[in-house]
Amino acid sequence: MSINLETAGLTLKAGMSAQKPYDPQYDPLVHANPGQGQDYAPTYWIGTAGEAPEDDGPIIGDTSADVVIVGSGYTGLCAAIYLAEHYGIKATVLEANRTSWGCSTRNGGQAQCASGRLKRSQWIERWGVDTALRMHQECLDGMQTFKDLIKDIDCEPQAGGHLYIAHRDKIMPTLEKEASLLRKTFNYDAQILDAATLKNQFVGDNEAAGAMHEPEGIGIHAGKLAFGYLKKARALGVKVHPGSPVIGWETRNGEHYLRTPGGVVRAGAVGLATGGYTSQGLHSSTKNRLLPILSNSIVTRPLTKAELEACNFKTHQVLTDTRVLRHYYRLLPDNRVQIGSRSAISGHNAPQQKYQQFLENDLAKKFPALKGIQIDYSWWGWVDVSHDMMPRICRPDPKETIYYALGYGGNGVMYSAQAGKRLAQWIAGEETQIDLPIFQSKLPFPNIREAIESEAFAPFRRMGQRFLYNWYHLKDEVL
Repeated sequence: MSINLETAGLTLKAGMSAQKPYDPQYDPLVHANPGQGQDYAPTYWIGTAGEAPEDDGPIIGDTSADVVIVGSGYTGLCAAIYLAEHYGIKATVLEANRTSWGCSTRNGGQAQCASGRLKRSQWIERWGVDTALRMHQECLDGMQTFKDLIKDIDCEPQAGGHLYIAHRDKIMPTLEKEASLLRKTFNYDAQILDAATLKNQFVGDNEAAGAMHEPEGIGIHAGKLAFGYLKKARALGVKVHPGSPVIGWETRNGEHYLRTPGGVVRAGAVGLATGGYTSQGLHSSTKNRLLPILSNSIVTRPLTKAELEACNFKTHQVLTDTRVLRHYYRLLPDNRVQIGSRSAISGHNAPQQKYQQFLENDLAKKFPALKGIQIDYSWWGWVDVSHDMMPRICRPDPKETIYYALGYGGNGVMYSAQAGKRLAQWIAGEETQIDLPIFQSKLPFPNIREAIESEAFAPFRRMGQRFLYNWYHLKDEVL
């Protein structure tokens, strides 16, 4: 297939990213693909990261590679880095729009010691203590992988741990029970802070009834991290091609033929790392396996000294609250406050001003001194939630050389580094080293029980999501 790119309105040259305006209404359950050559969403991270590093330009002719990674976010780039460093495999990375255009430049910049949405106590309920302990070690190993990767990346790391803040008094017994389990069963030093200690020594969150502090947690600059991964990958010989969405896919005699607007890329193996931007038509192995959920985020202007004192910000640690529809927030290095939470149900509704206003109202509940503060950045992005709340890094069909790492559920900043490493191990044929459930099973389809638990009633996913958002709001704020 041949397309005249100039008549399509694109000028594609090696080393340059073709750019179209950012589409704020993209919806992975509606649109066939994420577009081609679109500019970044107007996030704080992109606005303050500086110029994007050079890439390899869009695909401009038929080519081949031993390994193709689809998606140039954290996971895809980390997989490519690990393949190059440890196996001598120089992957080709395909990206529909600009590099790290999706989740990796729209998140909250919180690297937590987590994988998926479930707590340690829920791991025990699902898999038993022995497997839960190994899952915990996987997260600790992942945090070390992440720390090692960012040692030479100037991504403004803010260490100190994670504060899980109870937004109501009734939540504290649950936090105390979880903290005790973490200490006694997992040997993980989680500590409980009462409301007075939290507000006096850490942050004056007006809603806080106390908190659980866990020792691992790092805030990072999401854009600078993405750009750092890109530089690291290309220095290792990885080819990164933006403006090259996969718009067709055939597998013949074990070879994969990925059709992009600029040419067909033939690959011996393919790794999918498309996160919340995984379109329904990308490949049959991922269709209906994820529930993409929108998350909104805002960043204020820099706080004055008086405002910092009124909010009693004495920490730069990453913060989340205990709502089911949780808030993630923190004080950034330049004294701005970032806060995010769940947003619209569909991409069509995402640009509505009311969703930004919801976040501004929530910010004011936590910090009354910031009511009406100027908002300098506002954006939204898709989160890849699996139907059982845990990610999968696996080979879904042993007969095909296709692999994926998906379903982080909003906890991908740290774990994407480990997932990229595990994805590389799969591709390189060392999958015997990884035997946890998240590596040994496919992303599940939603059944009735799992659908209720995972924010969707199959098959009416958006209808179920809307119903459950209302129910979760009642649980969070009323019941």
